[in-house]
Amino acid sequence: MTDIHKSVQNYYGQELQQSSDLKTDACCSKAEIPLFIKDILKKIHPDVIAKYYGCGLIFPPKLEGCRVLDLGCGAGRDVYILSNLVGHQGYVVGVDMTKEQLDIANRFIDYHTKEFDFQTPNVEFHLGKIEQLTDNPNLKVNSFDVVVSNCVVNLSPDKKKVLQQVYEMLKPGGEFYFSDVYADRSVPEELRQNQILWGECLSGAIRESDLISDALDIGFTRPILVTQQPICINNQQLQDLLGDIKFTSCTYRLFKNKSIEDPIISDNKNGTLVTYQTPIIHYENEFQFDQSIIFKDQPQYVNDELTKMLRISRYNDNFKFESVTHENEIPKSTKQVSNCCCRQGTC
Repeated sequence: MTDIHKSVQNYYGQELQQSSDLKTDACCSKAEIPLFIKDILKKIHPDVIAKYYGCGLIFPPKLEGCRVLDLGCGAGRDVYILSNLVGHQGYVVGVDMTKEQLDIANRFIDYHTKEFDFQTPNVEFHLGKIEQLTDNPNLKVNSFDVVVSNCVVNLSPDKKKVLQQVYEMLKPGGEFYFSDVYADRSVPEELRQNQILWGECLSGAIRESDLISDALDIGFTRPILVTQQPICINNQQLQDLLGDIKFTSCTYRLFKNKSIEDPIISDNKNGTLVTYQTPIIHYENEFQFDQSIIFKDQPQYVNDELTKMLRISRYNDNFKFESVTHENEIPKSTKQVSNCCCRQGTC
């Protein structure tokens, strides 16, 4: 492909008319949808739902009042869900390079404003490439609490540039929470030239090692795997082309790093006990931070790296932090969280 952007624009603007036109399930989420999200989905216009292409759920906890940026927002399904979650005091901006998709999204701004009982819209949409966010005069650096993306970064020919742009857009301590398609090895060049495989989110699939190294190089905290699901191609012709390459849909969170003078960390000799003390709405009983760590109202023993992530994030006020000065202070029922944030078997 001589121009990946044009190929993707054509695939999602012309060839695909609705979700059912996809040739694989790579861009179709099979994640279990929470009840409160299902209730919001009932209010989303059917024309917007029909144009949804995504491989995960990109709604992290504690969004009320936040400024959120959705990369590759398409027809706006996730933007409108986020609109409800951030509330009338929050704001959501969607960016996409496909005009046909944005035409649908813009058509239903007033509809959803009324459905959510807002006095004024709290969303806006912009035509543009996710590698060029800082070129858009309507988007200010260091201005978003959260950036999300649903099965879009894989479509970019320059994924590190996307991460760099996300870093610029986020406030210090802000969160990048995104779902995407990952491959267990590099995709051969001849498959990367296949327009259908690229449009189906397979040829441009991300390697986990690349995400981690690029994120750390840019200045993010280490990416944390939240969920993962295997992807079944369900198209024998395409499966034959792909051979033994294994694909998964993964959701990661990472934070824009910032320097802090924190006695919890600096005075810490033996780790930190972290307790989920002030519940977040919809997450009253527990907070799933990654694939294996679920915080509850009992102390959890964590390392300095994870402690800092929580301390710099908007979640800080929801936790109680206690430095461990002696190993015998560690409850026997807790265990230290590993430094490894990768999928099992990849570290």
